[in-house]
Amino acid sequence: MANKMILKFERDLEYQSDAVNSICDIFEGEEIFQSNFSVAPTQDDAGRLFQSSTIGIGNSLKMIDEDMLANIQRIQLRNGLAQSTAASFKKEGMNFTVEMETGTGKTYVYLKTIFELNRRYGFTKFIIVVPTIAIKEGTKKSLEITKEHFKGEFENVVYDYFVYDSAKLEQVRSFATSDSIQIMVINIDAFRKSFVNDDENNKSNIIHRYNDKLGHKPMELIRETNPIVIIDEPQSVDNTDKAKEAIAALNPLCCLRYSATHRTAYNMMYKLDSVDAYELKLVKQIEVATAAVEGFQNDAYINLLKVDNKNGIRAQVEIDIQNKGKVDRKKKWVRKGEDLYDITKREQYEGYIVEDIWNDGENWLMSFTSNNTLVKQGVASGSLGEEMLKREQIRMTIESHLDKELILNPQGIKVLSLFFIDKVANYRMYDEEGNAIAGRYAKMFEEEYMKIIKRHRYQTLFNDLRDRNIDVSQVHNGYFSIDKKAKASNKKDKFEYYVDSSESRYAARDDDTFNLIMNKKEELLSFDSPLRFIFSHTALREGWDNPNVFQICTLNDTSTEIKKRQEIGRGLRLCVNQDGERVKGFDVNTLTVMANESYESFAKALQKEIEEDTGITFGLLHKYSFARIVVDVVNEEPVYLDEVQSENLYNHFVVKGYVKEEVVNKKTKEIAAKVQDKLKIDLRDNRVVIPEEYDYIKMPIVKVLKRISGNFMNIKNRDDARKVTFRKEFFIHNEGFKNLWDKIKYKTTYSVQVDSGTLIDRCANKVYEEVTTGKGRFVTRKIKLAITEGGVMGDENTPRESARIIDEDVSTLPDIVSYLQNETGLTRQSIIAILTKSKRLDAFKKNPQAFIESVIDIIRNEMRLMLVDGIKYQRIDNDVWCQELFENKELQGYLNSNLLESSKSPYDYVIYDSIVERDMAQRLEGSENVKVFAKLPSWFKIDTPLGAYNPDWALVWDDGEDQKLYFVVETKGGLFDDSIKLTERAKINCGKKHFAAIKTGIKFELADSFDRLQEEISS
Repeated sequence: MANKMILKFERDLEYQSDAVNSICDIFEGEEIFQSNFSVAPTQDDAGRLFQSSTIGIGNSLKMIDEDMLANIQRIQLRNGLAQSTAASFKKEGMNFTVEMETGTGKTYVYLKTIFELNRRYGFTKFIIVVPTIAIKEGTKKSLEITKEHFKGEFENVVYDYFVYDSAKLEQVRSFATSDSIQIMVINIDAFRKSFVNDDENNKSNIIHRYNDKLGHKPMELIRETNPIVIIDEPQSVDNTDKAKEAIAALNPLCCLRYSATHRTAYNMMYKLDSVDAYELKLVKQIEVATAAVEGFQNDAYINLLKVDNKNGIRAQVEIDIQNKGKVDRKKKWVRKGEDLYDITKREQYEGYIVEDIWNDGENWLMSFTSNNTLVKQGVASGSLGEEMLKREQIRMTIESHLDKELILNPQGIKVLSLFFIDKVANYRMYDEEGNAIAGRYAKMFEEEYMKIIKRHRYQTLFNDLRDRNIDVSQVHNGYFSIDKKAKASNKKDKFEYYVDSSESRYAARDDDTFNLIMNKKEELLSFDSPLRFIFSHTALREGWDNPNVFQICTLNDTSTEIKKRQEIGRGLRLCVNQDGERVKGFDVNTLTVMANESYESFAKALQKEIEEDTGITFGLLHKYSFARIVVDVVNEEPVYLDEVQSENLYNHFVVKGYVKEEVVNKKTKEIAAKVQDKLKIDLRDNRVVIPEEYDYIKMPIVKVLKRISGNFMNIKNRDDARKVTFRKEFFIHNEGFKNLWDKIKYKTTYSVQVDSGTLIDRCANKVYEEVTTGKGRFVTRKIKLAITEGGVMGDENTPRESARIIDEDVSTLPDIVSYLQNETGLTRQSIIAILTKSKRLDAFKKNPQAFIESVIDIIRNEMRLMLVDGIKYQRIDNDVWCQELFENKELQGYLNSNLLESSKSPYDYVIYDSIVERDMAQRLEGSENVKVFAKLPSWFKIDTPLGAYNPDWALVWDDGEDQKLYFVVETKGGLFDDSIKLTERAKINCGKKHFAAIKTGIKFELADSFDRLQEEISS
């Protein structure tokens, strides 16, 4: 029996106290006062009436609106929020909004607010309205586990709480008549149906019907208490007119609205969004892990992405296309009758002629002629089986889990991992007698887990806290809805089995599922329980989280995805140790999400969801953004820069062009200002212009600007942009440049001779020495995300990468000879000779496509190098480079980035591509020996068998004795070591032969610096 952990709650977390006070201070100045009302006597089962009526006790408020609005505005100012106006307060009424990011203790905050409101003002009647069973069970659990905590915090205050049950209406009477704190938790569905006409009364919720025992309609008693209504997740509670009517029917003193994703923010009082939570480290940091397949493209890979029926049915598929000897995965639209071989040019796709594209009621499917392949939307066929990809996700999750256990177990922190699946049968099945059978994911998990825990690196995990020999079935389990079914052998004997709660007929069974999950919350956190890996269906998508979930893995058969925020919300809360205490810091609290996409795509989707759910638009400056800057302290109380001064700063930055105003919410017509590159550049260069009167708070102002600007370190300054202009007069009047151009302007043609025997030997030797083709790889990449006001982005300092061999045999081997012949142009005899002489066909069998691509590269490269060895250039007298090309090409660059002013060049600026070129340009410009020089433009190209070659510089050198020397200079770094590629060296050799062939006296020099150039000239 596992020991039950007691979760501990910190008493004075500043942000939680701020949230509580932001609501309680609304009523500052209110006196303690209760309202009384008469409650009719009850009737017992025998029909006898009690003789006297009972006094009901309700909340009461005496404050005038003007005083309350002043309180509201003061609170909003200190929290840096837009202030309510008399008009907006009149319109929005007694609705107050608190925004808190998932995992920061929203439920704890509103429960503490209840007790604080009672202590200050005597309010006793509170109703918590929730949208779902999940959140109802979570709230009930929170009330249970915080009971002792709040009694200690509030001097053993007397209070009662209950979850509304239409079968226990006596609880409603107690709620109305008790003089202690009363907390009712109720689902919106329990009182949303209300009808005025008696003939429809049987369709309304019981809470709206007259009850003989109560002598009232339950709702009438509730209304009289004038309750303070707390709406948990209002975007899902009062999101319809009927729901709004239902809330109003409670006759609330006020409505306190708590969520991370408000649809409408009525009188926003406190805001702790995802950016604040990340910066304050109040939630786990998110790490995205992705597994990419590299070096394995040997089968006919087909992924059906989507179907379009606008102009006849067509399907978008992802397939492997051969292009210039390489295979690239691309998206293509196809119709019935199209041959994938014609599109891909790969023999693996022979016979893949689209036969039909249809929908079976659930999924789009595609079939082909000449084979039995059936492709289902979202399930890739070929290359790597879908089973292997899922297995890799599971393996990654187990490995990440155990790696964290190595670090966290000694700190008393139990690690949990959560798998989301879309079909219960993928985890558990049953035979006709009710015997449980492991589904495919359970089998994969157990097989991979048993292999991984045997690794030497994990042996210490099992010494103290658990036994390695424990039955693997005990380390994982599923939380799903449960139903009953009759056994085949005896219809009266029934067994329980897991069901998909997404099916409407089983939706009601989620209630039992949530009870099970919530009741085991503390048990899951204890080392006494061996359960560490949790599989679930839709049941855990909302309303449940566990602070020690450190890995989340989504396993789907279809393209349906859980929303990113919904997914990560299950594990954002800071973890706890075995004493039930929160452990802080990103070094411990990292939530790893096993994603089916790149981290860039994940981050982009997460940012979009945050914007859609919360109304945040990243990179915006608001008129109130500076209002909360502290400018003074009086009697230990901070004095804030007010909203008027904040708007003055806002207007200053608009005028300076740092931000640009736009409508950011079409519904509310809200205007804010979007960050411009000018602000990012000036932040980078520490030159942001602040009005003089605000110099004393310049640092906090700049801090606000940096928060909204995101990554501004690599932004180019638009003010530094320059158009590079050709100086025509330079060409006309500068004799040195005219003479230089006359010497280098000639074009050439080349011819080659190749010895086939030598080529075969060289290629075979290279294949033998250099081709080390292994099997394909799963490459796992992890990177941590930063959530700032500028957006969601990867932390470039945190990427990690690991690779693992794909242990899968290749089903068919392609015709390698034909393949190589088509790509290289060599004869079949030459190809066969190269392959047999190389003695490396064993590598071909391991990974055919990778081997073929490597051999193609070697043959092409050796052919080019041999062509260079036997190349001869000849000048073409009637074909020259025209000077007009200088004028026709428009160029642009950036000062301090890739431009250098020049007086010796035909352009007013020299564009350089590297530090080596920049240093050379500076020395050429400053040297008295150099009379004129030019960075040869990109269109000045010499043809070679390896592609076009563009030399770097042309110059005129004066040796001081009136002798003019004309040079073309190559200045690439690494010219004099082994770091330069052979192909680049071969191109340079072609360049030498070209300039020798034009016979104009031009010299071709290699120099990786100006000093080396001087040495070559002087020698």
